Amino acid sequence: MNYKPVQIRSIGMAVPETVITNDDLTKILDTSDEWISTRTGIKQRFIANGDENSTLFGIQAAKDAINKSNLQGADIDAIIVASSNPYNIYPSTGCAIQEAIGAKKAIAFDITAACTGMLYALEIGRSFIAAGKYKNILLVASDTNSKFLDWNDRASCVLFGDGAGAIIISESEDGKDDILALNINADGTMGRHITMNLVGDNCPLVKPSELGQQKITMNGKEVYKFVVQTMPESIMHCLKDANLEPKDIDYLVPHQANLRIIEGLQNRLEFDDEKVIVNIDKYGNTSAASVPIALAEALESGKIKTPSKAILCAFGAGMAWGSAVVNLRENLK
Repeated sequence: MNYKPVQIRSIGMAVPETVITNDDLTKILDTSDEWISTRTGIKQRFIANGDENSTLFGIQAAKDAINKSNLQGADIDAIIVASSNPYNIYPSTGCAIQEAIGAKKAIAFDITAACTGMLYALEIGRSFIAAGKYKNILLVASDTNSKFLDWNDRASCVLFGDGAGAIIISESEDGKDDILALNINADGTMGRHITMNLVGDNCPLVKPSELGQQKITMNGKEVYKFVVQTMPESIMHCLKDANLEPKDIDYLVPHQANLRIIEGLQNRLEFDDEKVIVNIDKYGNTSAASVPIALAEALESGKIKTPSKAILCAFGAGMAWGSAVVNLRENLK
């Protein structure tokens, strides 16, 4: 079979207007800016206000990516949305975005792979294009973690922010493939370390549910131990598949979950600071949106120069994790 190559066409992002700093959190928590920033690298985060939600931010990020792509909404053949806390279970966020951008011919659906969601979406979209099924695919990652946090738990609620990222991939017109390697993984035996139950009411004729509140819970120590072992292995696996070495890579764009984890990956790859994209101080952990937001912001600010090669990597609940080695074409926006 002749597989179709994939072009990364554009990157978009959207975040709420409301900023909550570490100092703001001291009004509701026994914490401090120093306590949070020294342990996580986070100084502030963008938080959904009022009725703002994952669908709204997903639409905004999608429109941003389309505006940068030289495409119209009607040109999109498929929409894949990665979200762990969508506004609606159904209709899907994908269908809401389809309506908002006028992608009348596009299929649309959601996936859940927590913070690794964009890499899972990239694998699915890449496969669709490679098989010749679709030509232009919109990938969106959107999460409003703030609505599902225990705001009395200072160990977890300080970590997260809200936002969305979007990537448009297309069948490559010049025969060059921008996805040089992609590796995604899952280990359900570790799933208990990051959870969020979907809570509902049982039928009154049966025993009531005892699931409790619909909140994110996390065992940070176990997650950290798992990630520092699996992420470097995934990255090195990808580099081997791409027939590349760390020195051949221009940028590392990691999931913005914890500065210590990012620094560990940086040291393992022996990358200088200018090769590592870090914005956790401004955004916190925006879950599946983390990697595309970091990528979009770095491209717009000029921190990432093109053409270049980058490693994208993420990890999250499931446990799920993955990485990709990609080409960033000249003038990519």
